[in-house]
Amino acid sequence: MDELAKLPGIGPKTAQRLTFYLLRVPVEEALPLAHAIVEVKETMRFCARCFNLTEQELCAVCRDPRRDQQVICVVEEPSDILSIERTHEYRGLYHVLGGALSPLDGIGPEKIHLQELFERVEAEPVKEIIVATNPNLMGEATALYIAEQLTKQVASGRLRVTRPAAGLPMGADLEYADEVTLGRALSGRRDL
Repeated sequence: MDELAKLPGIGPKTAQRLTFYLLRVPVEEALPLAHAIVEVKETMRFCARCFNLTEQELCAVCRDPRRDQQVICVVEEPSDILSIERTHEYRGLYHVLGGALSPLDGIGPEKIHLQELFERVEAEPVKEIIVATNPNLMGEATALYIAEQLTKQVASGRLRVTRPAAGLPMGADLEYADEVTLGRALSGRRDL
């Protein structure tokens, strides 16, 4: 129970239910879960290019020659890639930072994969960086830092730094939208 309770989103009661479930099921049903956990810890690593999760040197996205090599979408965690891929709208590459800047927590630029991003921009034929960090204080600070560090490339016209549009979700009612969300929706408006 103690080990299961360490998992994110698993409280003491859920950990207790899972433990008793595992005790009730036959060994041949419980062992595949144990083997899967061991296998993923032994085989998974970070992509040498973008820091996505992979079993090989490069992840499937980096190995895919059909991906647009001139666009890099910067995300905080590998799980963010799954969310973007589910849209079937993006066909470029990724760069996983492994977190966001948070000076109060001791997370500065050297603690996440920012330097590697800047090296990729210099070494690869990148024309656009999409900064898709979370729309919270740390994600916004990280996005601003990235934009600031790439100012020279932007000024020269070699690079474009963008941020995904933020605003109202489909099916939302205006009366329930907070001021920040509604403000971003208005400032990010586009022609019909």
